[in-house]
Amino acid sequence: MSHVDLDSGDPPWAEDDASSEAERDPNTDDMFGAPPLVEAATAEAPLPVSAPSTASPADDGAAYQVLARKYRPRTFEDLIGQEAMVRTLTNAFATGRIAHAFMLTGVRGVGKTTTARLLARALNNETDVIDRPSLALTPDGRHDAAIMAGQHMDVMEMDAASHTGVNDIREILDSVRYAPVEARYKVYVLDEVHMLSTQAFNALLKTLEEPPPHAKFIFATTEIRKVPVTILSRCQRFDLRRVEPEVLSEHLNRVAEKEGMRIEAEALALIARAAEGSVRDGLSLLDQALVQAERGETVKADVVRDMLGLADRAQTIALFEAVMAGRTNEALDGFRQLYGFGADPVQVVGDLLEHCHAASVAKMLGPQATRLPNDQARTLAALGASLSAATLSRAWQMLLKGLDETRRAPNPADAVEMLLIRLAYAADLPGPEEALKALRDGRPLPGGSGSGPARGGGGGSSASGGGATAQAVQPRPAAAPAQPDPQSFEAVVALIGERRDISLQLDVQRFVRPVSFKPGAIVFEPAPGAPADLARRLSSRLKEWTGRTWLIAANGSGGGETLIEQEKKAKAAERAAIEADPFVQAVLQTFPGAQIGEVRITAPVVELPEIPDEPADED
Repeated sequence: MSHVDLDSGDPPWAEDDASSEAERDPNTDDMFGAPPLVEAATAEAPLPVSAPSTASPADDGAAYQVLARKYRPRTFEDLIGQEAMVRTLTNAFATGRIAHAFMLTGVRGVGKTTTARLLARALNNETDVIDRPSLALTPDGRHDAAIMAGQHMDVMEMDAASHTGVNDIREILDSVRYAPVEARYKVYVLDEVHMLSTQAFNALLKTLEEPPPHAKFIFATTEIRKVPVTILSRCQRFDLRRVEPEVLSEHLNRVAEKEGMRIEAEALALIARAAEGSVRDGLSLLDQALVQAERGETVKADVVRDMLGLADRAQTIALFEAVMAGRTNEALDGFRQLYGFGADPVQVVGDLLEHCHAASVAKMLGPQATRLPNDQARTLAALGASLSAATLSRAWQMLLKGLDETRRAPNPADAVEMLLIRLAYAADLPGPEEALKALRDGRPLPGGSGSGPARGGGGGSSASGGGATAQAVQPRPAAAPAQPDPQSFEAVVALIGERRDISLQLDVQRFVRPVSFKPGAIVFEPAPGAPADLARRLSSRLKEWTGRTWLIAANGSGGGETLIEQEKKAKAAERAAIEADPFVQAVLQTFPGAQIGEVRITAPVVELPEIPDEPADED
């Protein structure tokens, strides 16, 4: 034990402190906050000053701050895409009409929490020249740093997702009675407020309706429908809109320039479209995209497309064109090529949905309404013009159902291929209304019922590669007892009319030029535009009605006139005879400019016999 001089007046532990200071590691901080030993150097022996470090953050191990946090808006002017809300708040603060409760709603990443903190700063805005609630935020505000960091004692932030009970709300109600300590207002920010329980909402009602003058409430939620209307009616509501892709692309480009990185405009457009209006999602994707290239190099669109698992839009448009044209083989090959390049099957179906929507909008409003590049907009506009609204609507419904199936399928790629086959098969089938009208009018059903034999599965096996058609299966009446064979061509047409096959009767009258006729055999020359299956249909019907086989040949030449042509010729001759009548000629000369209109054959006047007078009664 060392000797201590008690008469020196120094405390007995002074020597121990001196010895401990000598034994301290100069690189170790004192646990009580004493300055390090190196600062005790005397002026006679100053310590050498080290040169400033030029190491990058990656070299010295400093924590990297993601772009979504680094470029979080600091003022209301930094908010993009929310001009309507900023304009309303600016006028309210300028006139002093400041609500006591605000409800901010919108999708994730549009700035609800940031806006809430900005509102808290604006309510407590205090600088050397500003001492009232104002949206003119400056970096040197008295309370700004603590509020933006979430550390101000008068601004309470609570995550309602993890504090859902009535006890958590009771803490707010207990503290709201007391005046603020430093700031002008006590501000309560409740994020994801829709997660509160029913009891918590009920406990908040009275205070929210009649709060003390020093308290303000700011709520944020992504599920506005889950918030009780009793709460909504006591708040001033602001719907934060999704940011348009063009606006978001410009914002991402500015951020990339500030980071000293270059990225193609098409790559920015891909990121903005994938962000779906969320600024935070867009910045997170940009953060991921900027590391795809070395510093000084340009980030290519192909790299971003691979990063996002997207398919080339031009290729998906070509896929949509092939599907809507019924070219099944081409559609399946195109999808497998996209899938081989790494495209996500769910994303491919999503792109097809976008193309279907763009084609429908372009059909109604023009290519400029699609917000796509000119070449893609023109392609989809031309496709929309060639398809009916009913066809596009049906394709939309099938794609929506297919999107859900793709998400739930064990193998999403197989689900997409089955969806493409269904779409190609139904590409040119008539809709319900069109089919009913055709059946009512006796016309062949569009899409194959009257235009040729049925083709196989979706048209992919046809030689021409055209759209899929389906032979309409129509219920036929029960076979009637056999009747005598028609003895003339006119009798055949009359039989068709008796059986009420209007479609066949019209085709025979318009396109059949008889060459020879005998019971059981007809040879005719088809007129231009005749259906290819007319001979088959006529033979099938006559066999059904007469009970015997009829040989119908459509390869004749030198046939006579069709019944329609004969009827037109007869009417023309009848009109010429009427025009040559001397009485009609005299009428036309008497009334210059008069013309003969419709010619009608009136029924002959039947003269009734005279009724003799009754004989007079004789007296």
